[in-house]
Amino acid sequence: MKKISFDIPEVDMDERGVSPVIGVILMVAITVILAAVIASFVLGFGDNVSQEVQAGASISYDAANDEVTVTWVSEGSATQLNVTSSAGSVSSSPIQNVGDTASVSGATSGTTITVTAFDGDTQTVVAQKTVGQ
Repeated sequence: MKKISFDIPEVDMDERGVSPVIGVILMVAITVILAAVIASFVLGFGDNVSQEVQAGASISYDAANDEVTVTWVSEGSATQLNVTSSAGSVSSSPIQNVGDTASVSGATSGTTITVTAFDGDTQTVVAQKTVGQ
């Protein structure tokens, strides 16, 4: 009789269970992500996020006259700017349009100028500068 031999390729036993483990891990990850998305819709987590008001203001200081000039340089989402000073009086506050200016007289060294942008009920400080320092 003739002897028949079969060549059986060697199988690496370490790789046999890798595919099912990766599949289980991916399924758990997908389940967690779906649960988080559904929970955020149901509980309304995204409803309380508010945008900051966007605007640009330039603050310049004239030390010879102790005067600060604030200029609204870019609008963004703001409807008006309010200028406050730690010392001195502010003219033309709030500022209503891009390009308009407000002057602060009596602003000595160390005076802090704060520019706040408004859009409805939302307000954001867009510029703050202590002059003369």
